[in-house]
Amino acid sequence: MSGITYVRGDATVPSVKGVKVIAHVCNDIGGWGKGFVLALSRRWPEPEAAYRLWHRERSANDFGLGAVQLVQVKPDVWIANMIGQRGTRTGSKGVPVRYDAVDTALGRLADHAAGLGASVHMPRIGCGLAGGKWSRIEPLVTERLVRRGIAVTVYDHD
Repeated sequence: MSGITYVRGDATVPSVKGVKVIAHVCNDIGGWGKGFVLALSRRWPEPEAAYRLWHRERSANDFGLGAVQLVQVKPDVWIANMIGQRGTRTGSKGVPVRYDAVDTALGRLADHAAGLGASVHMPRIGCGLAGGKWSRIEPLVTERLVRRGIAVTVYDHD
């Protein structure tokens, strides 16, 4: 048992009480426009605007692989922009996902979620356009979040 709850549905509308963090993986080149981010942008403009500003001002902040940016979109809902992929295309260095960066970002996310008393909600991060395998991501989610007592729900879209 992984300790992760799997449901069918939309990760942008978690239906639990309390503070919620919706986590997803972003690239390290400032691109936002395909995959799960489209669902986020349809619901709230703030995560995209914050990510683009974070990237634009990267020389003066922590933007880079493994970094996490939390953006509050409702009193009880936060979006975690996690930098876990190098670029956007599969090439000579393999798929864009960087498992070590996802692991680092999940550790940072755990600190934020614990501080907020929040549950974490996500699609199968790193497994869509980033090209990762859930069999490699799931143990990271379990180790970094579930073992810290943070409730995690993973959404498979219909």
